[in-house]
Amino acid sequence: MSSPDQHIQSEYPADGGSPADHALAEHARADRAVVDHSPGDPSPDERSLGNLPPAHPRVAWVAGTGVSGSLQSLLGTVVIAVFVITFIVQAFQIPSPSMQNTLLVGDYLLVNKLCYGGGSVGDYFMPYRKVRRGDIVVFHYPVDPAQHFVKRVIGVPGDRVRLVNKQVLVNGVPLKEPYAYFSHPADDFFRDNFPRLDVLSGPTPEWWVQMRKLVEDGQLIVPEGHYFVMGDNRDNSYDSRYWGFVPQANIIGRPLVIYWSVRAEVDPTVPSSMSDRLYHFAYVMTHIFQITRWNRTLRLVH
Repeated sequence: MSSPDQHIQSEYPADGGSPADHALAEHARADRAVVDHSPGDPSPDERSLGNLPPAHPRVAWVAGTGVSGSLQSLLGTVVIAVFVITFIVQAFQIPSPSMQNTLLVGDYLLVNKLCYGGGSVGDYFMPYRKVRRGDIVVFHYPVDPAQHFVKRVIGVPGDRVRLVNKQVLVNGVPLKEPYAYFSHPADDFFRDNFPRLDVLSGPTPEWWVQMRKLVEDGQLIVPEGHYFVMGDNRDNSYDSRYWGFVPQANIIGRPLVIYWSVRAEVDPTVPSSMSDRLYHFAYVMTHIFQITRWNRTLRLVH
């Protein structure tokens, strides 16, 4: 059986050195204790009991802080995205050929919603501008505001608008319209020679009644706060000729750029059912390089 002296001596130099050597060894053990066992931390034996908190609670605190920071960053991104979509730009897609060839079916647009202002006091302090003749605008369809239309402004308040054999005249002057597209001969009296008070305008007879009050010398007078709009595809556009003026309050903004465009044979509208949506998404993702019209992508709208 070993004596206490032998147990203590086992931590000193094995060769039984001098007292000075023993003192150096004791000092070294004290240094290791400082390095391996920080003040306030439990000893390894105490940790083995399993009744104490983790050796480094700071790690858990840092991890919690990282998660909180990520959530705050995500929330900030969502808030910024909602602000941008609500007040600055919004994405729209073209589902019909009424603006051909300027905008085609399958074009996806970013629309500037700050271009024209909101009709408030702040309009006097911001770099807004008025709607101009020739502008392409996105607006709430007056007959059904839930729908969005995109057309070109032909007449602004006070203008006198008239069409003779497809030629647009504003205030008696023919408009130069290199963007206008015609696919049929001049064979529709109401469409190609406007305004016509002897022909009912179709599904909106109330517009025909209103129009009679605004025609003078064969010209339609655009009232204050309203705009006369038409599609660039003049023979296939359901526009102001058929349903009337666009109020200023209905205008959402002006298209800036075509950020993506898909071929016409691909239906750009998203299906309503969940299964069809998933199929549509999968098809687009797996054929994105084949269906994209690269020559139209990132094209400015004017």
